[in-house]
Amino acid sequence: QAQLVESGGGLAQAGGSLRLSCAASVRISGYTMAWFRQASGKERETVATISWSGATYFEDSVKGRFTISRDNTRNTVYLQMNSLKPEDTAVYYCAAKRLGDGKYGDWGQGTQVTVSS
Repeated sequence: QAQLVESGGGLAQAGGSLRLSCAASVRISGYTMAWFRQASGKERETVATISWSGATYFEDSVKGRFTISRDNTRNTVYLQMNSLKPEDTAVYYCAAKRLGDGKYGDWGQGTQVTVSS
């Protein structure tokens, strides 16, 4: 089971940037990695995913503003967040899904991102 540790959250002003990192305890080369977020009082939603082959997906509201990348040599996944908006405020979670699995089985503890207007 992979242990995932997020970092890089914090407070940013609207229009600013933050970069989240997710360090894994296992080799991630065979995993699809993802970032989810959950705002207060709302359901968790997928923000971005990156497959083992590098294919990416972005939720509509973050397209053009967020990028996801992975460094398999460091077993780390990143979420670069630009042009932040107050509605991006949430706890952001990193998750991992093994090749062939149907769901994300490993999760980080989450990191808070707060965007002020």
